[in-house]
Amino acid sequence: MIIFTTNYIDMTIRNWIKQQESLGKPTFSYRDVKVNFSDMPEQHIMNELYRLSRQKIIQSVYKSFYTVIPIQYSVRGIVPPTYYIDQLMEYLAKPYYISLLSAAEIHGAAHQRPQRFSVTTLRPVVTTSARKNNLIVWNYRKDIPENLLCSKNSETGIIHYSSAELTAVDLVQFEHQVGGLSVAATVLSELVETIDFSKNSNTLFQTASLTSIQRLGYILDYILEETKQAEMLYQQLCLLNKKPGYTPLAHCLPIRGAKRNNKWKIIINQTIEIDDI
Repeated sequence: MIIFTTNYIDMTIRNWIKQQESLGKPTFSYRDVKVNFSDMPEQHIMNELYRLSRQKIIQSVYKSFYTVIPIQYSVRGIVPPTYYIDQLMEYLAKPYYISLLSAAEIHGAAHQRPQRFSVTTLRPVVTTSARKNNLIVWNYRKDIPENLLCSKNSETGIIHYSSAELTAVDLVQFEHQVGGLSVAATVLSELVETIDFSKNSNTLFQTASLTSIQRLGYILDYILEETKQAEMLYQQLCLLNKKPGYTPLAHCLPIRGAKRNNKWKIIINQTIEIDDI
């Protein structure tokens, strides 16, 4: 029977982690460690991973999933999700894209800097805890529209994020995730320069709810006065023979006595205010 001393365990696991990092693999799971140290008691492995986390050598970013804390993040001891999100989603075997305010920031709309990192994926719901992966806000769709996604290099590989057009729709459709329609409209005022609704319009309309398209069109047209983009969206709406009914701007507010916009079939039951940029 092999007996491990604490120092030996520490050096072995620590050196293995450093070796993985040098090979371009800065993330790993508990299962990876267990496979590579199959003779080591599970409790010893768990104790050492906990100790390395306390020493800010690694960070547990999800249950049984870790990332090395690189030197550039060692002072805070917190690694930004862009560093490990692609590897984490591969570990979870889920497609994903960076979304909402986090995607808008990648596109250059950084006025509303997100406090947390938004990721959209498929159900079932990702398990969360107050201690792990609390930097990430999870959002869910019934499918991931691959041809509405963009990719770019990150520090550790490639990350996937929503196109400007999908980001615009998501900001309105999931406005409760970003702080309401006024915040969404403020971000849209920065994002609009990168939007082209003539691209992938069929997929966009299949992905988004019709009421979200209506509300987005109204905001572009009458709040932001971006008539070119609004008209492009409206023409796509007509070409696809969509016939929307009236929908409230704010679903949670009363509609009695509210004015109506005939073009976009919007019941204007909320005042949208744009922040100065």
